[in-house]
Amino acid sequence: MSRPADARSRFNLQTLGKLAVLATLMFGFGFAMVPLYKKICEITGINLLTKVDPSAAEFAKNTQVDRSRIVTIEFDANHHGPWQFRPEKRSVDVHPGELVTIEYELVNTQSREMFGQAIPSYAPRVSAQYFRTLECFCFKQQALDANATRRFPVVFVVDPQLPGDVRTITLSYTFFEVGAGVTPQVGTSREERGG
Repeated sequence: MSRPADARSRFNLQTLGKLAVLATLMFGFGFAMVPLYKKICEITGINLLTKVDPSAAEFAKNTQVDRSRIVTIEFDANHHGPWQFRPEKRSVDVHPGELVTIEYELVNTQSREMFGQAIPSYAPRVSAQYFRTLECFCFKQQALDANATRRFPVVFVVDPQLPGDVRTITLSYTFFEVGAGVTPQVGTSREERGG
């Protein structure tokens, strides 16, 4: 009787060992998915949160305006959640190298404070690397009081190195709600958040 019990015990230990290895591999794979996902998004240019470009201001100061070219910048606004969101203008014509400021208006239609985040996208995709943003509400999450309206500036410059065949750039922001009542940035006061 001890042989079948020993065989069963060995089988159970082997199965337990295999399950432990499998669980460890699954945990490792899940842990590795975050940087892997970020790298895939970086390579493909999708689903990226906008980061502050520390060299954009210096670039804007030192670039030459190319008055021989005009690029049309079209502005688009989309939203997910109970917001009203729109650009002040649908388009502007700019010279590459020229510093431009436009505004977007955001209205909280709820009777509660809400937090949101804007994600930009560019078309054609190649234009994203030539669109230098100095100031943008998309750099951080925004708090908006109940039934409040706010205007957010976007300050940018189009790099004169933009390929000559690109005559129109579409800048589209999608604004969506993030966890209600969640402080956007730890240690950030309402004044610093723009609220």
